[in-house]
Amino acid sequence: LHSCQFIEKCSVPATHPSKRPPPGSKMAFNKMFVMIPVMLAARQIDGEDPDIVFMLRCAYGSVQFVVLLLVAYIYIAATAVASASGEGKGRRIYVPPPPQPFDDPKAKGKQYTETTWSEHVISQARSLLGKTLFGMCMTVGLHLYKGIVVGLAMQTIMGPLNLLENALAKCLLMGRGLNSAVEERIFGEVLREDLTEDDTVVDGSGKPVKKMDNRSFEEILLDTWDMGAEADISPLLLEMNKSNANHQTKDSGWTPIMILAAIGAKGSQSALRKMTALGSNPAIVDNEGWNAMHWAAFHGSETGMKVLLEEQGFRCIERGLHEVTDNEGRTPLDHAQAEGNDDVVKVIKEAMASRQATEVPLEEETIDGNGVGLRKRK
Repeated sequence: LHSCQFIEKCSVPATHPSKRPPPGSKMAFNKMFVMIPVMLAARQIDGEDPDIVFMLRCAYGSVQFVVLLLVAYIYIAATAVASASGEGKGRRIYVPPPPQPFDDPKAKGKQYTETTWSEHVISQARSLLGKTLFGMCMTVGLHLYKGIVVGLAMQTIMGPLNLLENALAKCLLMGRGLNSAVEERIFGEVLREDLTEDDTVVDGSGKPVKKMDNRSFEEILLDTWDMGAEADISPLLLEMNKSNANHQTKDSGWTPIMILAAIGAKGSQSALRKMTALGSNPAIVDNEGWNAMHWAAFHGSETGMKVLLEEQGFRCIERGLHEVTDNEGRTPLDHAQAEGNDDVVKVIKEAMASRQATEVPLEEETIDGNGVGLRKRK
């Protein structure tokens, strides 16, 4: 199976073009139905009556104080959750513009902003805090310098409504929290596979992004393997994050580190080094019992093997992965020798000799992809 230059791709169900699952994309309650009556009522308030002005100030100050406390809590909680590592938090998402009252529901194609889930959460938290403080300053400033009381009355009512309309506020104050919001798509965001050919994508500054790749992560991974040494690994690196760094293909259990360690494509060596920060695990084994070292050894990837054996990187020799046998009882060195990959054989033997010359007795155990303990060499 591994010796084939081209493989039959895993079958991945096609995503229907009209799939728009996020609940946040639906039009919410229109505030205009509240704002207009409140504004008309506020205009009837006697701004010259000191007692009324005093009561308005007390009401506005009390409401805005509570709102500011809630916004501060939302900001702290959101940035803490987004900054922490977790499944799905680093994935790339595509956020639509806010829904408008007169949007054409039958219009083809939307414009999405490309970002990551964590970056968008932090951006939304900062935006909420900034807008809240700016609104308070404007309202108080107009009241103190122009004597306008309409703003005090309106914001006393609209302030809490504006807050509860915010996706972060609803999630943190009335929902199950941000950790569960990764899959709930509270911002109306979609994933790459949800985009259609009619959709356009821009970056945070509004500049168009290169033509969208609607393939799933697994399809990109398998296409990279198909191209072998001639592969362009940039689409794979663009989609890779901590949540999918150890993704295993459905049919064969292949992982990104296995494929990048084996193909020897341009840039794969530096890509492998970057994968250490993503938590890629070379000890995971596929359906044939091969770990990343087996892949690099069988396919004769000297550069991939060197990265796997680096002491500042994956430390495969120290972790005992060179001693792991596959379903046929073969180690990575066995495969390299059988395939006549002498350069790889030399790399493995030199690393083993270097380790034996410097090692001290160790009692730690490492865990392979099947959860089997591997005692380190003594």
